Amino acid sequence: METIPAKHIVHRTRDTSWFGTDHTMNLYRGCSHGCIYCDSRSQCYGNDAFDRVRVKENALETVRDDLRRKIRPGIVGTGAMSDPYNPLEKELCLTRNALSLLDAYGFGVAIATKSDLIVRDIDVLSLMREHVPVLCKLTITTCDDALAAKIEPNAPSPSRRLEAVRALSAAGLPVCVLLMPVLPFLEDTEENVLEVVERAAGAGAKYIYPAFGMTQRDRQRAWYHRELEARFPGQGLPERYRRTYGERYWCTSPRAGRLWEAFSARCRALGILYEMKHIVSSYQKGYGDRQLSLFS
Repeated sequence: METIPAKHIVHRTRDTSWFGTDHTMNLYRGCSHGCIYCDSRSQCYGNDAFDRVRVKENALETVRDDLRRKIRPGIVGTGAMSDPYNPLEKELCLTRNALSLLDAYGFGVAIATKSDLIVRDIDVLSLMREHVPVLCKLTITTCDDALAAKIEPNAPSPSRRLEAVRALSAAGLPVCVLLMPVLPFLEDTEENVLEVVERAAGAGAKYIYPAFGMTQRDRQRAWYHRELEARFPGQGLPERYRRTYGERYWCTSPRAGRLWEAFSARCRALGILYEMKHIVSSYQKGYGDRQLSLFS
């Protein structure tokens, strides 16, 4: 196990609009899922060993010290740069113990993960939700396990993630499925999008938040194009991306308009919330002044 130094781990966010989070927390650096589209490979993040998960030194002590310096509690987001439920977490339990620290200091949490290991912590999350907001976000961009194995080769399958959604929802925890990124020319069909919506709703998800497209920049783009050629040989996907998007950062699906219409209509029919302001208002409802400041 490799460790890296960290002076602080819980950082204040400049913009609270992303799921109403006031702070970010990454206990690990790097990710083992191997997702071919991951933006965290970009040069701007300075992580040349992104596929190797490393642990931040004295992580729990640092989190504790960071939390007690905060003037008022808020919502801590985790999972943006490194999945908090990577394979090391099964033994180290850093995320589990950090959740207990958040609870002790009155902070809520919004977790993003591709791992069904999150169900291990249903007991801690349920205790937290008695007095602070909790949101469990699981990324599912396709229900096709075979396709997912090509684009997210080391992550738990969508089938396993849907079972995690079911277990979390059955425990009374608010669950949001992150339908993002929906990869152009691979996942951006109405059939794929609507299947995710229906199966997520069937598993008990209350919210689904989509992005019909992806981002591409510098070495992330080069990595993605190489992986497309290796995993989908003979389909000409890298050239199709270059022809459609060039050097653009935002790569919206050419079908985004139609997908949004079909997606939003199906969500409304199933009673699923899908707009950010409604998701935030719902999962933070009943927690007083901890609700998102942009609504005040």
